[in-house]
Amino acid sequence: MKRFVVTSKGDDKSNAIKTILDQYLSDFDLIMDEETPDLVITVGGDGTFLHAVHQYFHRLEDTAFIGVHTGHLGFYADWLPDEIEKLVIEISKEKFELVEYPLLEVKVFKKHAKEYKRYLALNEATVRKIEGSVVMDININGELFERFRGDGLCMSTPSGSTAYNKALGGAIIHPSLSTMQLTEMSSINNRVYRTIGSPLIFPSHHVVQFKPVNEAQSFLMTIDHLTKSVDHVNLLECTVAKEKIKFARFRTFPFWKRVHDSFISDER
Repeated sequence: MKRFVVTSKGDDKSNAIKTILDQYLSDFDLIMDEETPDLVITVGGDGTFLHAVHQYFHRLEDTAFIGVHTGHLGFYADWLPDEIEKLVIEISKEKFELVEYPLLEVKVFKKHAKEYKRYLALNEATVRKIEGSVVMDININGELFERFRGDGLCMSTPSGSTAYNKALGGAIIHPSLSTMQLTEMSSINNRVYRTIGSPLIFPSHHVVQFKPVNEAQSFLMTIDHLTKSVDHVNLLECTVAKEKIKFARFRTFPFWKRVHDSFISDER
């Protein structure tokens, strides 16, 4: 017996669809369960999807995600409101395909703290300053690669490569690849500071560290849609997480078609 929960963006249209989904799925003898769902169905857009994923990060082993979009076509929310009945019928079947995408792990080590804080991101993690430039040493597998100075740094997942990473000039990576990508935000290059200036793509066994030159500085760190202010950071460590996110797939929707429809197609 499948357990499900439906989350909504909160607007009238999304709330109405959530109500319909709750009723239809219950009519098919599925159990509504906010605590331990097998399926999390989001109604809204990619932002709604990200919020739900973070809410259920602790259940990645047991929970799959589905997105219904009520705005523009999303990379995570790909079912249309007029397809609700079809989606409910597919969900009610005993089996469905699970597709797994990699996540980003970020560890924050603070000076004098006994333990580090660990975060997971579906799209990306960024670091920037409230005022002035970010100055950090970038270490790859324990070796100094460069000293970065600029507006900030972005480390993205393959599925997040179409989000902020793309706006920064990063590459679009197929989400079946277990990688992470580092892109710069307006780096400063002169006789003192030199950076590679190009996006860097790392395999899953690599560890990338950001070490602030001045540990007393305060930074703004984002983890997907969440923004945190951090200070006295000794080290930020990025790796491809051991955990993966599961998507429930009931039909073929190729990633490159999704990219085409989002960025190239002029259909509205």
